[in-house]
Amino acid sequence: MLTLCGFAASNYYLKVKLALLEKGVAFDERLVWVGSVDAAASPLGKVPFIETAQGPLCESEIILDYLEQAYPEHPLVPADAYGAAKVRELARFITLHLELEARKLYPQAFFGGTVSDAAKAKVAEQLKRSVAAFARLARFSPFIAGDRFTLADCSAICHLPLVSSASRSVLGEDVLADLPVRDYLKRMAERPSVQTISADRKAGTAAMLERMKAKSAG
Repeated sequence: MLTLCGFAASNYYLKVKLALLEKGVAFDERLVWVGSVDAAASPLGKVPFIETAQGPLCESEIILDYLEQAYPEHPLVPADAYGAAKVRELARFITLHLELEARKLYPQAFFGGTVSDAAKAKVAEQLKRSVAAFARLARFSPFIAGDRFTLADCSAICHLPLVSSASRSVLGEDVLADLPVRDYLKRMAERPSVQTISADRKAGTAAMLERMKAKSAG
């Protein structure tokens, strides 16, 4: 039995869980907070990681690629090489050029910190370029990469709400507002798998904030 390790406030954890649910793979979950990760499973101490019969794997995109090969039923990438590459291109773009850039705003957006005006300006400029490029890659027809649910949707569903929320909170505007992201996410929210991870995110975020509060008080 495969075990998914991490915590549900992590959008990367949820991205992997969403893929598992969509693929119909049986799995267990184990709560592991950053700071208590076994270096043998994840050398940089990051989550998520998975435990398999052969050993552990870390890095969400590597885990997703493993799942596609290990559990080929209900594939989340097209069978042809180019189609598969285009799905992975879009998934990687969302992660690298949207979520990881917007993540620089998270301390102020979600955790009561501050981001300097210079940093805000730099992020705003980069996100402007990235969103314009994303608009050329995304399809929304009805899924993010075309007419079927793929790994790119796992990235989009878990990352795009945070990009919108953080940019709106810190920069004063939702950088994705001119794209059909809201309608897309509304469609995706009808899927049972997405409803599951949405509930997980809510509960996991509450647990994380409570844990942070307890640590600061102690």
